[in-house]
Amino acid sequence: MHYFRRFPAKLTGNNQWGLFPIKIISEKRTGSMNRVTKYIVSITAGMTFFSCKQKPPDKQESIPVNLYTVESRDVKYYDQYPSTTQALNQVDIIPANVQGYVTGIFAPDGSQVHKGQLLYEIDKRIYQAAYDQAAANVKAAEDNQLQQQQDADRYVYLNQYHAVAKQAYDHAVIALETAKSQTKAAQETLKTAKANLGFSRIYAPFDGTIGFSAVKLGTVVVAGQTVLNTISTNDPIAVDFLVNEKQMLAFERFKDDNKAMPDSLFTLQLPDNSLYPFPGKIAAIDRAVDPQTGTIRVRLVFPNSRNMLKVGMSCVVRVRNQDNTPQMVVPGKAVVEQMGEYFLYVAKDTVINSNTPSLHAVQRKVHLGQTIGGDVIVLSGVNDGDHIIVDGIQSIHDGSAVSTGNKKSGKHKDMR
Repeated sequence: MHYFRRFPAKLTGNNQWGLFPIKIISEKRTGSMNRVTKYIVSITAGMTFFSCKQKPPDKQESIPVNLYTVESRDVKYYDQYPSTTQALNQVDIIPANVQGYVTGIFAPDGSQVHKGQLLYEIDKRIYQAAYDQAAANVKAAEDNQLQQQQDADRYVYLNQYHAVAKQAYDHAVIALETAKSQTKAAQETLKTAKANLGFSRIYAPFDGTIGFSAVKLGTVVVAGQTVLNTISTNDPIAVDFLVNEKQMLAFERFKDDNKAMPDSLFTLQLPDNSLYPFPGKIAAIDRAVDPQTGTIRVRLVFPNSRNMLKVGMSCVVRVRNQDNTPQMVVPGKAVVEQMGEYFLYVAKDTVINSNTPSLHAVQRKVHLGQTIGGDVIVLSGVNDGDHIIVDGIQSIHDGSAVSTGNKKSGKHKDMR
């Protein structure tokens, strides 16, 4: 009796199998069929395992993504700095040398005032009385001086003819000088009384806007302490911001060439994200760099005839970048942040065979520059011509197999 054993005809890539006859000896022995059956089953199981080991691997599924081709191009953008509006001139209104009840408030809260305009009046009765008394003392001193002058003139005349005692003459001269001193002292007291009376009426020191009054009629104010209100100038208005010390020289050049700088160099973004319609000019740079922060304060001035800008507003100064070097700009949605570092995924070709996708994602660490709308400038980490993944990045990681959807290229545009 013959049985057939399945052996590989060749160990080739097609894994074909051949049949070979096996002659069974000693079939007459007891239980020979059982042994043959076990032998054939054992061979069959071994061949089945070998066949499973040679099964082709499943093809790896790729993740569909969209690509963006990186291109260096000329862009126009603005460096942005948080800023605060400041008055070029601002003072607190505090009564000087006088105290008492507030008896008059003449400027409405938040109104425009002009230099010399009456703002407040403090109870002046005491100061008026002191002034009147000082004026009367001056009049009495002047009358006494006049009398002493007349007496002295007589003694001088008589002394020329030795018709008066020397002692009487000396007393007359001394009395005249004393009267003159008393008159001068009375006049100085009158000046002080007049000044205090004047201090009881408070006037605007310059044109500007007055704030909300901190006192009401009848409030008791203390000389040199109580703040009645605040007044500040409006037009022009200052905008202060901080720049890194590395940028200080650039702003010094802007200041030196202020007249040659274009009007579009400094613009202002308001809190509602709208742009202020008038450009600014650089006015001053602080005297020193803050050693703790490495920053220095820069001041711009903007016209404010419409009174659109108020003191204390939080705005954004936009400084038009003067660098004409082409920049690599990529969509901001392509950037991934991980623990304070930024990455892009670049689609790279792999070794192609029938079982492996042709593209996979490679993670690149990048350094970013200015944000321009929905895009961002990449300073380093990618090169011109790289295909970066812009969609589907939530589903991929470094080394993921990807397949392309719509490929997008960078286009030249004015980025504002």
